[in-house]
Amino acid sequence: MKNWKKYAAIIGVIALLMIFCLPMYFALKGDFSQKQFMASLFTVLFVAVMCYVLLMLFKYLNKKKEEQQVAGEIKNVIFDVGKVLVDYDWESYLDSFGFAPEKRERIANATFLSPVWEERDRGLYEEEVYLKQFQELDPQDAEDIEKVIKGSGQTIRKRPYADTWVKYLKSKGYHVYILSNYSSYMLDHTKKELTFRREMDGEVFSCYAKQLKPDAEIYQTILNKYQLKPEECVFIDDRPENCRGAQEQGIHTICFKDFKQVTADLEKLGVK
Repeated sequence: MKNWKKYAAIIGVIALLMIFCLPMYFALKGDFSQKQFMASLFTVLFVAVMCYVLLMLFKYLNKKKEEQQVAGEIKNVIFDVGKVLVDYDWESYLDSFGFAPEKRERIANATFLSPVWEERDRGLYEEEVYLKQFQELDPQDAEDIEKVIKGSGQTIRKRPYADTWVKYLKSKGYHVYILSNYSSYMLDHTKKELTFRREMDGEVFSCYAKQLKPDAEIYQTILNKYQLKPEECVFIDDRPENCRGAQEQGIHTICFKDFKQVTADLEKLGVK
């Protein structure tokens, strides 16, 4: 089969070269005929245009074939939660306390912007341990830090499209999952905002897995737990580093910017 294609390509190239040489032949032959020359020139132009059209058609059909192949792969949609299905607005929440600017900055750096906040999602210790670690970063505001942390569930608000989107994907036959960095304290205090969990086919929260994105282990955890093939999954997350972590495990990814963008990118993967 490969030799047949090779010989056919060689013959095609020779035929094209002969056609392109026709105008030169008629121009140089002794009994010059303007009609023959013009006919051969138009033939060359026609062949060139047809070659270009066929090339474009081949590229288009090949692209559609690739899209169909990808579309056939995706069976599972894996969601991050924060800034994908819910808003995480710690800044407005912190502003609601009315702290002076300097104090607000200290508390922000000791809580929401501190490494402790993300490490808390791993769930290795009790909440009291993490609270103490927050306070140690800003001892003079210890009492206010406790108030801020205890009410931090208010930073989470479900996005209007969340429930509808998840239900729609399920109605189209896709399996839907959650893979999220989330602390056990926040899970306990934001249950009413996470109503879409009822529709999920499975979920892996970092606080229970004791693992964090973008570490490779947590992606393997969800794949193994639900026996998912990475090439059949698309993972949606707002953080590029988390998307890269999933890609390294062979999972399709979409970096979330807004709902319109992500649905358009899902369509490119055949998820409609």
